[in-house]
Amino acid sequence: MFRRSRSLLHFTSIICVILPFQLGGQTQSTDYQNPYNIFGIPAANLFRLSLGVMNFLNEGQHYLEEQIPEVTPEHEAVYDFVVVGAGTAGATLATRLSEIPHVKVLLIEAGVNENLLMDVPLLVHILQLSDVINWKYQTKPSDKYCLGMNKNSCSWPRGKVMGGSSVLNYMIASRGAAKDYDRWAKMGNDGWAYKDVLKYFKKLETMDIPELRSDTKYHGTNGPVHITYPQTHTLLAEAFLRAGKELGYPLMVDYNSKSTIGFSYLQTTIKNGTRLSSNRAYLSLARFRKNLHVTRESTVKKVLIDRRENKAVGVKFTKGGKTIRVFAKNEVILCAGAIGSPQLLMLSGIGPAEHLAELGIDIVKDAPVGENLMDHIGFGGLVFTVNSTTGIQIADIINPMYSFITDFLMRRSGPVTIPGGCEALAFLDTKHPKKLDGSSDIELIFIGGSYKGDPFLPITTNLDAEMSQIWNKYNRYYGWTIFPILLKPKSRGWIKLLANDINVKPEIVPNYFDNPEDVKTLIAGIRSAIELSRTQAMQEFGSQLTNDTLPGCEKYEYDSDDYWECAIRTVPYTIYHFSGTCKMGPKGDPTAVVDPRLKVNGVQGLRVADASIIPEIVAGHTNLPVYMIAEKLADMIKEEWGYV
Repeated sequence: MFRRSRSLLHFTSIICVILPFQLGGQTQSTDYQNPYNIFGIPAANLFRLSLGVMNFLNEGQHYLEEQIPEVTPEHEAVYDFVVVGAGTAGATLATRLSEIPHVKVLLIEAGVNENLLMDVPLLVHILQLSDVINWKYQTKPSDKYCLGMNKNSCSWPRGKVMGGSSVLNYMIASRGAAKDYDRWAKMGNDGWAYKDVLKYFKKLETMDIPELRSDTKYHGTNGPVHITYPQTHTLLAEAFLRAGKELGYPLMVDYNSKSTIGFSYLQTTIKNGTRLSSNRAYLSLARFRKNLHVTRESTVKKVLIDRRENKAVGVKFTKGGKTIRVFAKNEVILCAGAIGSPQLLMLSGIGPAEHLAELGIDIVKDAPVGENLMDHIGFGGLVFTVNSTTGIQIADIINPMYSFITDFLMRRSGPVTIPGGCEALAFLDTKHPKKLDGSSDIELIFIGGSYKGDPFLPITTNLDAEMSQIWNKYNRYYGWTIFPILLKPKSRGWIKLLANDINVKPEIVPNYFDNPEDVKTLIAGIRSAIELSRTQAMQEFGSQLTNDTLPGCEKYEYDSDDYWECAIRTVPYTIYHFSGTCKMGPKGDPTAVVDPRLKVNGVQGLRVADASIIPEIVAGHTNLPVYMIAEKLADMIKEEWGYV
């Protein structure tokens, strides 16, 4: 409790010490004569700010007191179900299973408690700086991608906290297209067509957007996850939507219903101006349930498997320097994510036999664990300057001459409620741009500020010194940013162990752009974004592309396809949708790790439920699909064990 409270006090210190000084923008004169000014700042502003800080601290303490209690299991304690990982899927599944009063559930999380500071939407990318709540994975160095990063290695953030990566993500609520799930079913995954999973998307959701709430065919109104538009929009975001209209696209499309093509403000997992993680949405419902035990700061080392029956019987984990074994009468369910779940399976003897044998791991089941790695990757260099003081600028946000921080601290309003600056998006079919009922292959994510110049992004994205110098020269500029995102990558990567030790991070090879079609599609996305910048709507602000020639790309003609290919290989930006490494598939599928009931093939009593089971990545974001996966599995488990 003290450590979490100390984080909030540290935040107070930042506000009290740093905020009186402007970090950019015009310098204010200091008025020592006027008793109503301090460092040139009206005393009334500082008074309101101090009230806001105290209000935030009080709410933060109350927030911590409402977290689900912690229980350290006794050695060799027995539960009905053991769930590993309290992220999006784990929090959902543990909450749903504990709805059955006589079923005893243990939820194991390696990280710490979530706190209110983590739920400030605008601060989302700053959370990645933390060693406490971010696993801070890095990809294996490559000479084909991540070329503008230190050691040619991209940062892969993952949440190590109650709520998992739903505490680090950008809160964008997107299901993907109906065709994505129908494709899963056509691959042999019975029960996973859109008509089958729609009820779970509705079950998890409370649609708080008034104009969408009445569409009960596609939306729910009584689920734990609240969906809203951000409360504040910049003039640039409004122009982005008008630009879409100029280009002939529908506006305010509900991309979580029948059709995805078009432009819209973001639908987000935000409630009352703050992040709504799986911890807040689900585990808060189970706070007083005696049959749900949660142990935090507990690192699972391996799944315990009875070799005689080839059955998972429990797990072994460490906490506070002690090793504890717990047993599961019914099942062990891994919800550790697309990196953590395959790592645990392989450490437990389930994975590629030759690879495990090299590390001295006893083989339980030869399986393609760690293969089929997918991610949504984009280009991080499309930043446009404008000729007015319009948009999100960090110097303005933290300037106490303005009320932005106070507005958030007191009323949860203003630009601080915008998730990482992301305000709107567009789904496009670049191969058939006039086909408005087609399949999206590119997403344009719109940020109402310049990502070049953000003081934290070079650190969180691991940019090398040369690239950081280019980024940092824009720290006083106003502008906007578009990330074109490759939605249906054809390239596949893999994850392998580097040691028979949970504390040694695995080798991650995303294999970006291995398939040339991925390069072509992403270049088409770049050209779509540049075309949008030339519309009348965006030119009203004098939008100009910051066309810095990137290091290593000088030999190519600027704006040629060869140049853009070099650029995307230099600055690829992940949007953290790692998936596919414990692939779901039908019986007999040699590429599958789990079956359509999410049972690990060849091992009884063991399932996986997270983004790792996704057989083909959806044309959207992965947070809502993972909620859906967990909701669906909860019902399958209840049915199989006779709890319905």
